[in-house]
Amino acid sequence: MDMPQPGPAHAQLARLAGVWEGEERLAPSPWAAAGVARGRLVCRMAVDGLMLLQDYEQTRDGRVAFRAHGVMMLDPAGGDVLWWWFDSAGFPPEPARGRWDGDVLRLAKSTPRGEARYAYHAGGDRLGFAIETRLPGQDAFAAFLTGDYRRRAD
Repeated sequence: MDMPQPGPAHAQLARLAGVWEGEERLAPSPWAAAGVARGRLVCRMAVDGLMLLQDYEQTRDGRVAFRAHGVMMLDPAGGDVLWWWFDSAGFPPEPARGRWDGDVLRLAKSTPRGEARYAYHAGGDRLGFAIETRLPGQDAFAAFLTGDYRRRAD
């Protein structure tokens, strides 16, 4: 069997590689109060360029309030981006699934805790990120987190 090789879709994932830091605005949720936080996301291509690995920390009031590890890869069956997110909330990850729409990677997932939509906007040295959720009992999606990050030189 020939091993898969990175292609143009992997190059799109590589646009997220780097060290990103910036401000996040959080809406109130069952997991945290509304407020402003600082996010740091370290992303790198791995596994022969086939996956993007993410390490994330969120700082609120001068201390780390949340940590996570993400894994993105392409579904060989259809080319969708699959994203697993392991975090300090401790829920077993179920993959989000999505595709690029120009400069925006849009993903979505549904779990027993509700539905979520994610958007990464990759633009040079800026990275935007947004999460919208629809929790059980809610009729519409609502903003959960909005982040604006800059690429760091390190």
